[in-house]
Amino acid sequence: MPAPFTLSLQDLAPIAQGTSTQQAMTETVLLAREADRLGYTRLWYAEHHGMPSIASSVPEILIASAAAATTGIRVGSGGVMLLNHAPLRIAEAYRTLAALHPGRIDLGLGRAPGGDGYAMRALKSGSGEEFSSYLAELMAFDEDSFPPDHPFSRVPVSPGGITLPPKWLLGSSGASAQAAGQLGFGYAFAAHFSHTPAAPAFAAYRDAFQPSPDFPEPKTILCLSAICAPTQEEAEFLATSQAVSWALFVTGEQRDLMPPEEAAARVLSPQQQQVIEHQSSLWLVGDPDQLAATITEKAHAAGADEVMITTTIYDYALRRRSFALLANSLGIAPRQD
Repeated sequence: MPAPFTLSLQDLAPIAQGTSTQQAMTETVLLAREADRLGYTRLWYAEHHGMPSIASSVPEILIASAAAATTGIRVGSGGVMLLNHAPLRIAEAYRTLAALHPGRIDLGLGRAPGGDGYAMRALKSGSGEEFSSYLAELMAFDEDSFPPDHPFSRVPVSPGGITLPPKWLLGSSGASAQAAGQLGFGYAFAAHFSHTPAAPAFAAYRDAFQPSPDFPEPKTILCLSAICAPTQEEAEFLATSQAVSWALFVTGEQRDLMPPEEAAARVLSPQQQQVIEHQSSLWLVGDPDQLAATITEKAHAAGADEVMITTTIYDYALRRRSFALLANSLGIAPRQD
């Protein structure tokens, strides 16, 4: 029986230890094609900086590559960290993508920096308090709604004759839920790394929702982290790569994603063990039937219209297999050519 929600995925473009950046980039295209074939609704790329194990620093380039290699799946940002960019630059980039791939692009927007304080300074990022003004400026460029006496009213957005694709706000605490509703955006909640319950944020979003051309009705996405394998034992073994890599990252030791054999043998400090214990409740790990039931339960409890899965597995082929197992167990129909 098909799941009562649509299924999507997020790709962080991980760089596995012993592989090259070129191999990681090739894998983004292979995964996009597989997700398209499997019937996933959308594929998003997240903007990250200063992280050696992640190659998704420029989502719009990955979006263009994936959209050109697929035919039906929607492709977008999950998200663009708006404070890292001049709003005009984002308006130009995503109008260009929308013109190249009509009806298949999403623009997800977040306020987080996507990196540490050093990366923020290098990017000359705005402060969190400026997010509302950045967002208002982006919308004014897109809608040509600057007052006549505003200096930016003289700046045409190129390419013209097109508007931005559907816009989503991303959140992990519920703080942006009401704003997403008032603006008539979609709203995605990052339950793959946030311990805050999603249900109150989704309720606040729906209570505040005002219809828009792109979203005549509210639309919510619950983002989850999941690793699926034919057996629980194999899934747990594969998950050691994610657990140990996360513990090392949080404690300041950044490196490429290590194989599970090496991760399982790694001696961790008490602090690193605590990091894993704290975060592991957010990582869904298991066989197809078990994960299908857990994901369905979480989507129902949150009131999600859509579930977006992110998966961190060292072996690229096994990561693609994980997405295939989940799609099959949740009853997602393969996309017909």
